[in-house]
Amino acid sequence: MVRQERALRTRRLILEAAASVFDEFGYEGATIGEVVSRAGVTRGAVYFHFASKRDLAQGVVEEQFVQDGVPERSCKLQEFVDTGMVVAHLMPRDPLLSAGARLSLGQDVFDDLGGGAIPGWISRMEALLVAAGERGELLPHVVPADTAWLVTAAWTGVQIQSQKLSGRGDLELRVSGLYQHLMPSIAVSGVLGSLQMGPDRGGQVVAEVAAARAAENGGVESKSEAGAVADGVGVG
Repeated sequence: MVRQERALRTRRLILEAAASVFDEFGYEGATIGEVVSRAGVTRGAVYFHFASKRDLAQGVVEEQFVQDGVPERSCKLQEFVDTGMVVAHLMPRDPLLSAGARLSLGQDVFDDLGGGAIPGWISRMEALLVAAGERGELLPHVVPADTAWLVTAAWTGVQIQSQKLSGRGDLELRVSGLYQHLMPSIAVSGVLGSLQMGPDRGGQVVAEVAAARAAENGGVESKSEAGAVADGVGVG
């Protein structure tokens, strides 16, 4: 058991180092040697967990989907919004999310990684919309699969433009604006009025998750704000 826990910690350490390298240099510019240096492990340790640079990149992409860092809500459209807002909050702070975006959108690796994180996000958002429809939260014309595809594409476009124009400094504000524009065409009026979509929503949810985990640990917070949720903010 101790050996297994040590192996999991080493794997996570390698993935965090790899994320910082991929985020800084892209897939083509990244090297295993740089990952070894930043992780402070041996080259053998890296290859024990990952057979190649491609496998390492795939691991970075998949790591964001290990756990769900957004609390389950009775209102599934709030959970839908929260998912996007939490990622907007964490992406400038968490190299795993940032690197996952770069690897998913980079032309040099897109085909090799099968679309990277994009299919996973579409699937997650579709599942939330299906659940919202079952609760009567959606307008009659909404097709969850189509809406999930379009919202994910729009979110991605906002992220790219925010990165280009402000280094993601306004990402939360822009994603909030996206939801405020889109949700009236998705949600029934009774639900729409209750949705919290402000630019500070992601930070609020991250703090909520961190507080819940601290309570589980006896009131001792053992992780940073980003780390508390970024053990997997994605689709679990």
